[in-house]
Amino acid sequence: MTANVVSIVIPCRNEADFIDGCLDSLLAQELSTGQELEILVADGMSDDGTRGILVQRGAVDPRIRMIDNPGRIVSSGLNAAIAASTGEIVVRIDVHSTYAGDYVANCLRVLASSGADNVGGPWVARGRDAVSNAIAAAFASPVAMGGARGHDASYEGPVDTVYLGCWRRELFDRIGGFDEALVRNQDDEFNLRIHRSGGRVFQSPAIQSWYTPRSSLRRMARQYFQYGYWKVGVMRRHRLPASPRHLVPALFVAGLSLGWLPALWYPVWWACIAIGLVAYAGIILVSMLVATRCHMWQALIASVAVVMMHLAYGIGTWRGCIDALFGRFGQADSVASLSR
Repeated sequence: MTANVVSIVIPCRNEADFIDGCLDSLLAQELSTGQELEILVADGMSDDGTRGILVQRGAVDPRIRMIDNPGRIVSSGLNAAIAASTGEIVVRIDVHSTYAGDYVANCLRVLASSGADNVGGPWVARGRDAVSNAIAAAFASPVAMGGARGHDASYEGPVDTVYLGCWRRELFDRIGGFDEALVRNQDDEFNLRIHRSGGRVFQSPAIQSWYTPRSSLRRMARQYFQYGYWKVGVMRRHRLPASPRHLVPALFVAGLSLGWLPALWYPVWWACIAIGLVAYAGIILVSMLVATRCHMWQALIASVAVVMMHLAYGIGTWRGCIDALFGRFGQADSVASLSR
């Protein structure tokens, strides 16, 4: 390992529209004197021109290296890039985020000052059009996210998991790499192993980045379906229940599916259901009006996004439980159906 080299690891697949901007923001990072970057992009065998862009950029700037990721998923890409890295510090980057000029420098500073095993900043969304702006408003709302500290842009302190991450290279030698059986939620599982090994995960608002959310509600719903599904994989792996906020969407879906049954015997129950749904919709709409500063159309789209997040995550969780029950969790045919 090289002490003055910081290794940037980037898993990607078919990111021709985003990869140039991501690389430009990394090459513009402000580092201390004597520190150098190496940028390792683990490409999941892209077929949209991403690989050609990476080859061209690497030919111009030797700090950029493309690593093949035949596994085509984030966890295998991260492991491939980390294995090829030479720096003592590893910083994970997502192609769909933009980064403050001092992002890497603050990662290194907080890693040294906090004594934590993994550090990162809050997961803050910033849209690029009407739909993604509405999704970004939902993304930041405690109503949508259950009060997760990772979405609180002002929170500083210990967390269960953190967006992206910055680690000392020796951590991977100690607890292993990312679980390649997980298509999603591999960062949750990795951070859980850090905690179980006696380590700490720390979030600092000084580490600033801005995630670009999906630009369609359909793609966003598919993303949250996968989050719910693969959360079951983390629970199975470690024989641990999810935190209450992870179970709420599944309970919500169960309530919608079965909550009408008492009305077969007690018709007044229909009124209770109606009152509950109106209250649920009202809370979401008011919270989105606040989040969007009373932009009515954006608040309406954001409200729909919140409901879809809850439903998709909950349905994904139940699908994961059913697949696990019948012994087909994560199998090729099941995983393929999740990406359609």
